[in-house]
Amino acid sequence: MTAPDAAELRRRTGDLLAAHPPAGTAPTDFLKARFDAGLAWVHFPAGLGGLGAPRSLQSVVDTELAAAGAPDNDPRRIGIGLGMAAPTILTYGTDEQKRRFLRPLWVGEEVWCQLFSEPGAGSDLAALATRAVRDGTGERSGDWIVNGQKVWTSSAHLARWAILIARTDPALPKHQGISYFICDMTDPGVDVRPLRQITGEAEFNEVFLTDVRIPDAHRLGPVGEGWKVARTTLMNERVSIGGARLPREGGMIGRLSRTWRERPELRTHELHQRLLALWVEAEVARLTGERLRQQLAVGRPGPEGSGLKLSFARLNQEISGLEVELLRDEGLLYDDWTMRRPELVDFTGREAGYRYLRSKGNSIEGGTSEVLLNIVAERVLGLPAEPRDDKDVAWKDLAR
Repeated sequence: MTAPDAAELRRRTGDLLAAHPPAGTAPTDFLKARFDAGLAWVHFPAGLGGLGAPRSLQSVVDTELAAAGAPDNDPRRIGIGLGMAAPTILTYGTDEQKRRFLRPLWVGEEVWCQLFSEPGAGSDLAALATRAVRDGTGERSGDWIVNGQKVWTSSAHLARWAILIARTDPALPKHQGISYFICDMTDPGVDVRPLRQITGEAEFNEVFLTDVRIPDAHRLGPVGEGWKVARTTLMNERVSIGGARLPREGGMIGRLSRTWRERPELRTHELHQRLLALWVEAEVARLTGERLRQQLAVGRPGPEGSGLKLSFARLNQEISGLEVELLRDEGLLYDDWTMRRPELVDFTGREAGYRYLRSKGNSIEGGTSEVLLNIVAERVLGLPAEPRDDKDVAWKDLAR
């Protein structure tokens, strides 16, 4: 099958709109039809939401559908599924796994979360202690029994499925004895507890796993090669966070710019100079993200995504800080500290005080800035790696 060009994609999009007029079609039904037409991820294989087209042509479809007022999925709600689970399943999943999980994931019928970080394994993720042991008896012999604790799990209170890494061989060095699984969040052994944040809400969670049973059919990749699979997830996560598709003046710089235009009484020359510098940096980051997305091989982004995520965190924190300065006392107002468990993170629809507080987490989530600086130094700039004395030591012999 020859990969479609831009003209063919416009034709296919027109056929989709004719068969399923957005005004008369339920949003979920339209999204299902779009997936089945191969217009969800055009670069994915045919039958899995795509047509094997170049990734850069996704914008052709998106532009046509947006102009027609067609419904779209919400990355703020299902971003972990779209940006992390889907490319990992595509790269390492079996045919059955791809058919089972990709469609409801993209449509938004099933929310995903990420069971990676642990209380003792955050920045040093490979030190994780959650154990998965093969069940060798009974009717479900071959299943994996998982016990442990995960933390900082966004959307765990909403999730149907989770991507999970667990230690399957403690006698191997920490990067080698890990396997990667798809975990059913409805299993009775999964206990999700809210973690209240500085904003007052609990968008994060801690998750306790007690004798959670995972079929071997829900393992991604070979046993013991979970770190290799996890790196695919992590690299995609950083591109997803730092390189999200935005229009010019999209995101937090747009909110700040709008306040500047609408509130001339707040302006000073010094703040104007800082705003101009941040506006330029935000636009450079946006265009860099667009270029990087077009260059990515399916499911295998490189370390450049770490640089994008670094830039995203710094810019968000500097922009939100400038916004609070611009608004003065008004910028400190934050009138709702209600403990709630939101369905999505809304950086632009809330007050400036919320954005200022929430952006503090941007340099931690998705890989701390310190870890990402090391990745950029070693894998982009080619600088020597930091000396480590634990790489060849069995995990069970490491001090914890």
